[in-house]
Amino acid sequence: MRVAGVGCAMLSWAWRAWRVLATGVSFFLFGAGGLVLRIAVFPLIHICIREKEARTRLSRIVIRFAMRAFVEFMRAVGILRYELRGMERLDRQGLLILANHPTLIDTVFLMAFVKHAGCIVKNSLWENPFTHGPVRAADYINNSSGPELIERCIAALKTGSNLIVFPEGTRTPRNGELNFKRGAANVAVRGRWNVTPVVIRCTPPTLSKGEKWWHVPVRRFDFSMEVREDIAIQRFLSEADNETVAARQLTHYLEDYFSRENQGHAIA
Repeated sequence: MRVAGVGCAMLSWAWRAWRVLATGVSFFLFGAGGLVLRIAVFPLIHICIREKEARTRLSRIVIRFAMRAFVEFMRAVGILRYELRGMERLDRQGLLILANHPTLIDTVFLMAFVKHAGCIVKNSLWENPFTHGPVRAADYINNSSGPELIERCIAALKTGSNLIVFPEGTRTPRNGELNFKRGAANVAVRGRWNVTPVVIRCTPPTLSKGEKWWHVPVRRFDFSMEVREDIAIQRFLSEADNETVAARQLTHYLEDYFSRENQGHAIA
């Protein structure tokens, strides 16, 4: 019995060591892939396609397939398993997609499975040599746009982009407490745009805010992404005296909405 126990412990250690190695390889491939896209793929698209809208659309298709390949690689090497629900609700254009942000790879999954996806990216990604090419080629929105940021988001939705926004602005802390900023609600309110909520869960938690990539969980983690029914914006506009109040009320509603979803999952 003792020999069997030692054998199981060794197998567990070896499996965890493999996942640490596989995670490191995945991060390397992600960076290398971004560099290849910047150096070889997107310059070629820029040369061959002169019309900006067509160039942007093709660049986003390339990114979506690259992200999908990355997701499938992580699944194949045993880092994760994933489940998707309600994806048929994404078969539309001009969606304002709001999601919670528990892990580092939430963006990867959304970009992999949302067609013609646009998103708001940190200014640092515009300067990063690995992500500089993709974010510019796909015409993502720089979060340093200042007062123009909301208007740029609304304009992107009107062109048919499916805009991905994390209302928290950063990953959820380990305590799970959500703190939504009003930016996403302002886009919905000022643009008169319904919200398509996406609930993301990760069990056991990993790649959360402040956590190093090599701190892998004790087992392969399960990632799920569920697209829920749209949240109509008109009720908030009707109940509020002005857009500022409507955005504040919508922000509180979204915090409660995503908190309930994740608490219910934890209890279950």
